Amino acid sequence: MLRIALLALLAFPLAAQDRIGAVQVRVSTDRPDWRYEPGQPVRFRIVATQDGHPLDGARVTYRTGPEMMPPAAERTVPLPAAGLTVEGGTMNEAGFLRCIATVEHNGRTYRGLATAAFRPEAIQPTQENPSDFDAFWAAAKAELAKLPVDAKVTPLPGYGNAAADCYQVDLQNVGSGAAPSRFYGVLCEPKAPGKYPALLSVPGAGVRPYRGLADMAAKGIVTFQVGIHGIPVTMDPSVYDVLRFGALANYNTYGLDHRDRYYYRRVYLGCVRANDFLTSHPKFDGTNLAVTGGSQGGALSIVTAALDPRVRGLAAYYPALSDVTGYLRNRAGGWPHMFRAADGPLSHRSQDKIETSRYYDVVNFARRVKVPGLYTWGFNDETCPPTSMYSAYNVIPGQKKLLLALETGHNNIPEQVAEVQAWLERFLGSGAAGR
Repeated sequence: MLRIALLALLAFPLAAQDRIGAVQVRVSTDRPDWRYEPGQPVRFRIVATQDGHPLDGARVTYRTGPEMMPPAAERTVPLPAAGLTVEGGTMNEAGFLRCIATVEHNGRTYRGLATAAFRPEAIQPTQENPSDFDAFWAAAKAELAKLPVDAKVTPLPGYGNAAADCYQVDLQNVGSGAAPSRFYGVLCEPKAPGKYPALLSVPGAGVRPYRGLADMAAKGIVTFQVGIHGIPVTMDPSVYDVLRFGALANYNTYGLDHRDRYYYRRVYLGCVRANDFLTSHPKFDGTNLAVTGGSQGGALSIVTAALDPRVRGLAAYYPALSDVTGYLRNRAGGWPHMFRAADGPLSHRSQDKIETSRYYDVVNFARRVKVPGLYTWGFNDETCPPTSMYSAYNVIPGQKKLLLALETGHNNIPEQVAEVQAWLERFLGSGAAGR
């Protein structure tokens, strides 16, 4: 036994230890507000750390240029322990200039970025506004109105809490053809009797189950969290995984070649149908209805507020589907980036698809939003580029407020979420049960 122990000590000396730690690559602008006037130069600072201390012996590759476009400059250089300041160039028009830095360490690639804004309030859409846009959607809503809501409500006893009850609801909606479809969601309502404001929660992109917003319902708001795919929202998660990689993969471009067949026609009208149900709920106060969501849900929040005059306000995180034609003018376009590829199998740059996009682009709904709204995003978003989001925000005629979390990408931070939640609760005047 003593010999085995000695051999073990020889194999693993007492002083031997390995070190591992996450590397962080941080990129920042030389102005704390990240804002510049056209023609003013930007200097980006790049720092890499491990365990809070400078990373020794690293090399960095950095790329600078307009967001989502091929880089105007790309270099690989040593990264001093104290960091590196690089000249990022400038822009001569309103837009965003980005620096992306990558560092290789122990076989892994670490990445950081920062995005400088050039007079973003002056960004204007590239998307055309069809002369028959309003007539197209008026006819679509009239078609929806001919269908009975036909609500089917099923209790979900495991989804609620001490102050809120939850139910799966499915409603009749227009279909992609002559036959109607269904639209599903989770309703959460305060248990206490009375009249309450209502909130429609619309989803981000993807295929997943939902559990509803029982915590908000407990505060005195009737909430309805919906899915968009015409399937129940309370099934086993494995079902949604199969659909996400199978039948519903790339759903965001299905039917894009015709405005009457595009996937989002049924989705946009389904959000109106959800409000048909909410506004008929016996606990709804008859007046206060808002809509909220992020990414695809941010887009649907704007769309629903534009299509449905019953909506009194909205809160939208980083709205997708905004100014998707930006790539046709050599600048960033919105998710799902269907026009980013100029050729090859990923390209959708045919005239019929471009024409269809005009009837579904959030920009053209934003032009028609007249109710108060809170909008929030960050400059580092690579899924919904800020150029695309400002294209929509800048044309909204209604009362609006923009809450920026500059360094965030396609995500939010707790402080941001808390501010949006507080705004919604104040706007809806919640908390007074039975008023």
